[in-house]
Amino acid sequence: MQVIRSILELRPALKSGRKIVLVPTMGNLHAGHLSLVRIARERGDIVVASIFVNRLQFAPHEDFATYPRTFERDCELLAGGGCDIVFAPADTEVYPEPQGYTVEPPPELGDILEGQARPGFFTGVCTVVLKLFNMVQPAAAVFGKKDYQQLLVIRGMVRQLALPIQIMPAETVRDSSGLALSSRNGYLDDAQRAEAAQLHEALRKLGVAVRSGRTDWQALEREALESLGVRGWQPDYVAIRRQIDLRAPTAEPSAAEPLVALAAGRLGGTRLIDNLEI
Repeated sequence: MQVIRSILELRPALKSGRKIVLVPTMGNLHAGHLSLVRIARERGDIVVASIFVNRLQFAPHEDFATYPRTFERDCELLAGGGCDIVFAPADTEVYPEPQGYTVEPPPELGDILEGQARPGFFTGVCTVVLKLFNMVQPAAAVFGKKDYQQLLVIRGMVRQLALPIQIMPAETVRDSSGLALSSRNGYLDDAQRAEAAQLHEALRKLGVAVRSGRTDWQALEREALESLGVRGWQPDYVAIRRQIDLRAPTAEPSAAEPLVALAAGRLGGTRLIDNLEI
């Protein structure tokens, strides 16, 4: 496995005529990331995993400076997982000058849910992902469903900008309690980690209610928010949306309108997100 730090070094390492699959990450890897690498290994000839903590997607009060950086361990995991190239550029390699040009998703998708809770987040995500696509020039890229809204935003960007890249989704990997694996889970103490599984449990109960025939969406969302609040969470949102575009479902959704329940909130000082397709 090669570790490459610059675009100049990356280009000749990517052999022409072979299918390149990219797995974009911010490092601090876990089994969820490695599942993305396995999918990339199955679908491509050259697997490139990028490790880059993107400052453009962090607000001033968020954890950019303290985000866990575990590069040596990440490389060991990637080497064992079948990765061919780790692309780990410095900030100055990705942003050699102030980034005046950015990619802004449409507000009906980019300014709701995560975009409302974290203004500017998806502009930062789209901008860095487009830059990584231009640097690596993959035929395909793998994104996890845990970041459900991000997956839809990236798909829309690729479609509307006519990028010749296949976006491959990967199922969320969970621990035995149901907690979705996340790099930020490392911030949780033992008691918080046990409680964190309740986010998925709240979504599971929502799914049961919807499958039983309930369509009073706002009441369902409010009940889930209250159930988390009484347990000490500070929820940002719990929402039932259409899988295709994250818009609110119709009063009587059909089988052709599959739904997804999404939630985000703080437990202590850690912000967690999750979702469940219904």
